[in-house]
Amino acid sequence: MNNIYLGKNVIITGHTGFKGSWLSVWLKMLGANVIGIALDPYTNPSNFEVCELAGEIIDNRVDISNYSEIEKIIKDSKPDFVFHLAAQAIVKKSYANPIETWKTNTIGTLNVLEGLRKLNKKCIAVIITSDKCYNNVEWTWGYRENDPLGGNDPYSASKGSAELVINSHIKSFFPKENTLVRIASARAGNVIGGGDWSMDRIVPDCVNAWALKENVKLRNPHATRPWQHVLEPLSGYLCLAAEMLNRAELHGEAFNFGPQLQKDKSVLELVKAMKENWKDINFEDISDSYTGPYESKLLKLNCDKALHLLSWQAILDFKDTVSYTAEWYREYYSSKSKMYSFTTNQIKKYTLKAKSFGAKWSQYF
Repeated sequence: MNNIYLGKNVIITGHTGFKGSWLSVWLKMLGANVIGIALDPYTNPSNFEVCELAGEIIDNRVDISNYSEIEKIIKDSKPDFVFHLAAQAIVKKSYANPIETWKTNTIGTLNVLEGLRKLNKKCIAVIITSDKCYNNVEWTWGYRENDPLGGNDPYSASKGSAELVINSHIKSFFPKENTLVRIASARAGNVIGGGDWSMDRIVPDCVNAWALKENVKLRNPHATRPWQHVLEPLSGYLCLAAEMLNRAELHGEAFNFGPQLQKDKSVLELVKAMKENWKDINFEDISDSYTGPYESKLLKLNCDKALHLLSWQAILDFKDTVSYTAEWYREYYSSKSKMYSFTTNQIKKYTLKAKSFGAKWSQYF
């Protein structure tokens, strides 16, 4: 199949963030004209900067909560595709600044949808929320797309609310029978990979400590998560957008993207696996003394819908997920080199693995 992204105008909100910068690299490799909308990178270093992406794309530094600017960029860019990833994504920060979190995650999503409502051309939009949009009661089976939304912390609640905004706007303003803009939401979380230096995430906590030859402190070592490499959900987003081009029935749907249920691992298992790939590193359990805000201990996604409707599934096992991640950071900290080439090579390696795996969605890459 021909590369559907070649020469297309693609808006990525949150392009200076971890996932957004990886998606920017991938779409540039596919020949897309990438238009970014984001604030300055919020970490130093950042994947956006070490991959030197500012000169490779149209780099708009705009707050997603600024509706007039968002509407203007969407109108002027005439996008063929939109991937909305801009978010305040840190749970702990949502406790410190809930207003910013709600403005960014919920009103920011509304602004993108309103901008799309004014767009008078065909466009495919994938709105990314989070696996934490579900009302997490920590049951042992995976959440499905039709399970109740909710959230005990401001971040999770803002993402659940964003899903309500998406659903409401689709039903109110984008009727399936004649809409030019097709929209779907995507839910994923616990993404790891090279280039993430965000606060209060386990892999960045590890590499920041280990780069200084310090022990990493584990707040919640037995919390279980569906860890996945960043390329896994990104492949899902790209696959979903591609399928939506010719399948009107996908308009208005929500999809989970995550690893198989039996591949959930604890924080402690993840850190031990990182240690196998990065020698002379250590950690300590501080869970008995940790008095920070509530963090859920168990979260699983059921991704059967993506498998049956999109023929999408994750292809990396836990060992490969950790290996890809550790290799990227080892390369960065050993050479301090610019990482664009190494990042593109990991994407090529991943897509080749997908093709050898027989993944039907690899036809788009």
